[in-house]
Amino acid sequence: MQIVIDIENPNPPFAQLIEQIKQAVSSGQLAPGAPLPSIRQLASDLDLNNKTVAKAYRLLERDSVIQSRGYRGTFVHPDGQSNSSVDLNSWVVEQLQETIAAFRKAGVTDPEINNAFRNVMNESIITGG
Repeated sequence: MQIVIDIENPNPPFAQLIEQIKQAVSSGQLAPGAPLPSIRQLASDLDLNNKTVAKAYRLLERDSVIQSRGYRGTFVHPDGQSNSSVDLNSWVVEQLQETIAAFRKAGVTDPEINNAFRNVMNESIITGG
């Protein structure tokens, strides 16, 4: 698998990394159970910060495209191929667009929506929910 990070690309490096790993898993280039380089190794190979690669791996693991096995390494998840087509970010955007449209239809103003969203987010951070 060849990963190329384009610094001219408007997408951040972690997003480019996620997309390229998902494409490799989806196409079968990376089979279930295939090992991935360590965070440190991949960051070194791509001349990226370790935190950038760690963020990409964390999001891929959240989406069950890859799985970490502690000190044994990181591997393609058994269901990685089917899970690589799931885009939680797009789903969240779609859900928010629908909700905002419903609020606007009900006459709620954008500042009211912003304030309510901020309050709910702050509340969930405080309560851990």
